[in-house]
Amino acid sequence: MVKDFLYKWYPVILAFICLVYSVSLGYLGKVEEAQYSAHWPGTILLFAIAIRQRRK
Repeated sequence: MVKDFLYKWYPVILAFICLVYSVSLGYLGKVEEAQYSAHWPGTILLFAIAIRQRRK
């Protein structure tokens, strides 16, 4: 049950962790690092969509 949940939702969980990381960098005043890491969640989700479409 947990394995199925993680298999289905791991890109969203990983993207959320990256989003929190980017926001925390912004709050710490590391603006350039925050802007760089802000692109990670979208990239992760786009690759997850592409990979899942190729599997079917």
